[in-house]
Amino acid sequence: MLHLKTIEGQLNASGLKFALVATRFNDFIVDKLVGGAVDYLVRHGANREDMTLVRLPGAFEMPVVAKKLAQKGEYDAIICLGAVIRGSTPHFDFVANEVSKGLAQVALESGIPVGFGVLTTDTLEQAIERAGSKAGNKGVEAASAALESVRVLEQL
Repeated sequence: MLHLKTIEGQLNASGLKFALVATRFNDFIVDKLVGGAVDYLVRHGANREDMTLVRLPGAFEMPVVAKKLAQKGEYDAIICLGAVIRGSTPHFDFVANEVSKGLAQVALESGIPVGFGVLTTDTLEQAIERAGSKAGNKGVEAASAALESVRVLEQL
């Protein structure tokens, strides 16, 4: 077995500042994602005073807002939370593709971790499952990924 140096992020949010970007569209789902993310961060040492919640109409607007937040230099990570549910038109495909590409670009250009907690589901039932029922809470997962990424980047 090879012996490798391992770099892992510690899950301690103490002293870190987070921006949470959340959509109002499908807010009955998104509010559960926000609650999960905030609860996770607090349980891992973050202070609520070190979190800023920014509300947007929908997911398509997220990349430009995340970019502006990253440029401010006030946040250690940005956590984006939303729910894009497929309808009967191609609109879903355009929004889902652009928000994922846009947020990835923000992270790469800024060097600030962007937690991707934007649900892209075929049905409302799937969204509900991913917002705190059968499939866990993707807001928690996005917060966890953002936190661990911050701590890994500190070591590199």
